[in-house]
Amino acid sequence: MSTISEVTLAKTDHGNDPNDNRNNPDYMDSIELAGFGDWPAPQPLFAKIEAQPYPLDALPELVRSAVEEVLGFVKAPIPLVACSALASLSLAIQAYTDIERANKLSGPTGLFLLTIADSGERKSTCDAFFMKAIQDYDASQIKKMQPELRDYVAKMTVWSAKHDGMKSKIKEMAKKGGDSQVQEEALRDLEDEKPEKPRIPKLFYADTTPEALKWSLGKDWPSGGIISSEAGLVLGSHGMNQESIMRNLATLNLLWDGATIATDRRTSESFVVRGARLTIALQIQEAPLRNFVDHSDGLARGTGFFSRFLVAWPESTQGNRRFTEAPDTWLALDTFNQRISEILSKQAPIGEDGALKPQMFIFAPEAKAAWISFHDTIETELRSDGDLFNVRDVASKIADNAARIATLFQVFEQRDSERVEFETFESASRIAAWHLHEAQRFYGELVLPKEQANALRLDKWLLDYCRREKTTVVSRREVQRNITPTHLRQGSLLTEALTELIEADRVRIFQEEKRKDIHLNPKLLVEELV
Repeated sequence: MSTISEVTLAKTDHGNDPNDNRNNPDYMDSIELAGFGDWPAPQPLFAKIEAQPYPLDALPELVRSAVEEVLGFVKAPIPLVACSALASLSLAIQAYTDIERANKLSGPTGLFLLTIADSGERKSTCDAFFMKAIQDYDASQIKKMQPELRDYVAKMTVWSAKHDGMKSKIKEMAKKGGDSQVQEEALRDLEDEKPEKPRIPKLFYADTTPEALKWSLGKDWPSGGIISSEAGLVLGSHGMNQESIMRNLATLNLLWDGATIATDRRTSESFVVRGARLTIALQIQEAPLRNFVDHSDGLARGTGFFSRFLVAWPESTQGNRRFTEAPDTWLALDTFNQRISEILSKQAPIGEDGALKPQMFIFAPEAKAAWISFHDTIETELRSDGDLFNVRDVASKIADNAARIATLFQVFEQRDSERVEFETFESASRIAAWHLHEAQRFYGELVLPKEQANALRLDKWLLDYCRREKTTVVSRREVQRNITPTHLRQGSLLTEALTELIEADRVRIFQEEKRKDIHLNPKLLVEELV
């Protein structure tokens, strides 16, 4: 199991990086020719945390095979594809299983996943692959429940007519000054006869507000998931305006916890959400996410909302995705979706009160010891001088998330019932630790001024480009056409970022007539100073 110190302190391994040319003599000669000796030592932009490879081998064998199969075709970033698979596991399994981490310390297995990436990274495509069984399930349940729904509509029509008629009689008696006691008692009796709407399973939500979601989970089906490649539509919706953002973030937090939520209304039906389970899997661009954080006035982290998310901030693969024909067969993906369908075919454990009653899993003794070690290792780093102090909100929930992931793996693989084994938790802890490292990377840069953050992103893009193209010169036009994140293609923002890099002796600008070239300090490519 990777300890948290290994996650936070490990150096990037360039040994298998196809863009790393430091062992290429021709490339190194070209750097010397670029005027190596004329450049001062580049200044660091800030104490940057390097990305680490996604631990693909920690996924269950079938999940890993399906992820690799999809990767071979869509060529999206590995973490993005893996998160789509994890979201499918979470959404399918969360209704059936909870996890007890210790005595009186138990909770749901649903995951909140947040991928920070530009549009065009093909999250929608990946979700379509891994969510197929779930969407097919939703469609089949609607079709299956049509007779009951028609019967309900007919009964409701009759009941409404009786209800309206009784109310009219009471009004007439009131106008005439008569005694309406008999009619009032009949109306009360009629309320008890109101037909109940049949519960039709609906798991998949692409776009909804927290208020509408709460109603659906409370009145329709107690398990669901918001799966969206345009999280700006969710986080930027009217349900997240200044007046309601704190209430709605609190609602989502409670749903992650599996808590009971009572909603009292004056003008419409009051209701209670009991034992509901929620998955969230969102992709959002960096700029809209920054705007949401700014707009929330610190509530997004202050309320613990973002602390519940497993964050991924992968490098873009756009520009390197050569077309590949789809495989004739999708053996691993089909088997993956068959397993999801098998899980969903079981009757959901819903009690008479409409609340889910999931089966409680526990840790096997060795797994429990590993979970405690994982928890305590993280806890020691939450001190003011610890490696995780700046992300202590996220870190404080990562052991919970590791337990959730482990339970999902255990159920998906159909291992020993009601027990999470050591090997399963070890794999899950590696996934959770990787996400914690990503949170450190992203939140570390999120608190930077926008100008510095933009300079950092530009610096990374230039380094990757020069390694890949075996050059130290990039035209400004090339940057404006291809850089991600795309907001840096704006002329004014690009100029500001370049100014930061020039002042740090990391680049120089040379202009010939209308052409502007960006020259990268060759010492960056030799010494890897960042």
